[in-house]
Amino acid sequence: MKNNVQLIVYPDSLGSDLVELHYVLRRYLSRAVGGIHLLPFYPSSADRGFAPLTYDEVDPAFGSWRDIDLIGGEFDLIIDFMVNHISRQSLYFQDYMEKGADSEFADMFLSFNKISPNGEVSEADLAKVYTRKPRPPFTIVHRADGSKEKIWCTFDYEQIDLDWNAPKTHEIMRRYLIQLSRSPAKMIRMDAFAYCTFKLGTNCFFLEPQVWELLGWLSDYVSPFGVEILPEVHEHYRYHQKISEQGYWTYDFSLPMLMLHTLYHHTSRVLKQWLAICPRKQITTLDTHDGIGVVDVQDLISPDDLQLTLDGLDEKGSNTRKIFSGPEYENLDVYQVNCTYYSALECNDDAYIAARAIQFFTPGIPQVYYVGLLGGENDIALVQQTKNGRDINRHNYTLEEIETEITKPVVQRLLRLMEFRNTCRAFDARFVIEDSPDDQLKLSWTRMPYRAILHVDLRSYATRISYYDEKKERMAEFVA
Repeated sequence: MKNNVQLIVYPDSLGSDLVELHYVLRRYLSRAVGGIHLLPFYPSSADRGFAPLTYDEVDPAFGSWRDIDLIGGEFDLIIDFMVNHISRQSLYFQDYMEKGADSEFADMFLSFNKISPNGEVSEADLAKVYTRKPRPPFTIVHRADGSKEKIWCTFDYEQIDLDWNAPKTHEIMRRYLIQLSRSPAKMIRMDAFAYCTFKLGTNCFFLEPQVWELLGWLSDYVSPFGVEILPEVHEHYRYHQKISEQGYWTYDFSLPMLMLHTLYHHTSRVLKQWLAICPRKQITTLDTHDGIGVVDVQDLISPDDLQLTLDGLDEKGSNTRKIFSGPEYENLDVYQVNCTYYSALECNDDAYIAARAIQFFTPGIPQVYYVGLLGGENDIALVQQTKNGRDINRHNYTLEEIETEITKPVVQRLLRLMEFRNTCRAFDARFVIEDSPDDQLKLSWTRMPYRAILHVDLRSYATRISYYDEKKERMAEFVA
């Protein structure tokens, strides 16, 4: 996979479907974007694609497999596999709802009748389970005959957990993995994989060695097709270091909050410490379809500094965290802050471009979320309409809106910066954190004769890049 800037996008968020998305990529982004992380395009019953009914189909509202093939033929493609769960509306769970233990798919699910001798789990064991929601990790299903049953359910009630100790789960998911690997995808993101290691009496999160056995199994079925896996986990940075040490790609979910700390408080100290130890085989982000991570920076930043940064985010990001964190707003997690990254930087063009430049110089392959690509601000009206806190950063752009938004000065600056990152040949070689005062940041990449040096003034946010100009065979300067 090329070390180029990638775009994170829903199938219907830049245009109404995959056909219009392909048009937008061709018309506006062919030089700025080298890869696409296409968020779930399968038929789904909840969570905007993350409750899949099947992986065999493309939701007809978005298009067809031919559309996926055409986009994947021009851009490095990343697609999703929801390891932890399947839709409540899937034929597997619906068959289980109808037939109970007599269903051929019964073993795929974690019924309390299966995981406990008396069909119950103690409050003490439930309290140990690591969840992101303020509720117990199960749902109660009601059958037509009047019987009830408790089923393990970590996330949304439409997302029923899979039992990865069951042969039937392996049989069905193996076929899906092979099928997805035969698509143009070069990487498959393994969503919520850390919640798949189940054992009563534990937190059921990233249990070792089971988690490595699962990742090895997932990798075995995609690697013959030249496809790699990208495990996804939002937690302490040490988890990402462990994943990297095992040779897998991982995410840098610590960078977004550390970047805000750096730019809010005009200090590079903490960020430099992280850049010195962060995994090199990683995908970097500032914004995603989820929120800005908080738990990811534990022990990288002091509690006082983190609180100062969150207070600044409340102030600069229109106080969205406090407004939309109440119980009436669905799908909000205390471990993330819902806010667009442009709004988090108070819609300051210079600060935003500085953040992107630093991201592009951070080790790894950079991803830019589609709202961030267009310098999108918080969509408060959408949140008030849907009562879903994450929708503040999930605005769907029409072709007419894109035609206007793409001309904004901050977007044009970002596109030029993305094109520079894609064409400069110094990256993916020797990375150095250069000496600089605390209120500045200087990073360099070198692959002789190519060299690129980023300098950011953290007080004024002035950003410039010195680089080896191949045509002129000398150093030149790029002002971001």
